[in-house]
Amino acid sequence: MTKSVFYHAGCPVCVSAEQDIINLIGADNVEVVHVGKTRDRIEEAEKAGVQSVPALVTPNGNVLHINFGASMADVKG
Repeated sequence: MTKSVFYHAGCPVCVSAEQDIINLIGADNVEVVHVGKTRDRIEEAEKAGVQSVPALVTPNGNVLHINFGASMADVKG
């Protein structure tokens, strides 16, 4: 099984959502990507359909936008 990928930018909304996602699906089932620190993964997130962070991309490619922390345009600065 492929892991889900949780993209976030480190804001309080994102960090709170990260903890909730890990508690819900387990740390072994999700890869956490901080796009503020790992900027080379921004394009990957956008190609997956992420329009804002925090967002979870499921193994089958569904994008679940969680709350609203920042748009990808804001993340790119």
